[in-house]
Amino acid sequence: MAMTIEVLAGLAFMFSSSILLQILACALYSNWWPMLSALMYVVVPMPCMFFGGGSTQFLISRDGGGWIDAAKFMTGASTVGSLAIPIILRHAGMIETGAMLIEFTSFFIFICTVMCFHRASLDDYDW
Repeated sequence: MAMTIEVLAGLAFMFSSSILLQILACALYSNWWPMLSALMYVVVPMPCMFFGGGSTQFLISRDGGGWIDAAKFMTGASTVGSLAIPIILRHAGMIETGAMLIEFTSFFIFICTVMCFHRASLDDYDW
């Protein structure tokens, strides 16, 4: 199954709803500190672009090496950072609990988008 227009439109809708929730978490509580986790959304795909050649294939391979292992580590660390930032901000009293929960929902939708894209890009290869 090649990536069709419907798949791309669905991925775009999921991604834009994640960003919308990110903005709502800030706007509803008149506090823009939760936008820090949006920076992590930019950092998450960077290892794939720099070390994986734009493909997500290297994430599931057992092949190692210095740069591949570094890319896997950076992907994992930035993903954990996306969850940790709202928790730390809530613990410090800088954001409300509602904003933190909206951030978690946004993160969940974002991760589902990434997993759907990964699955769709794997289907493009003829094994």
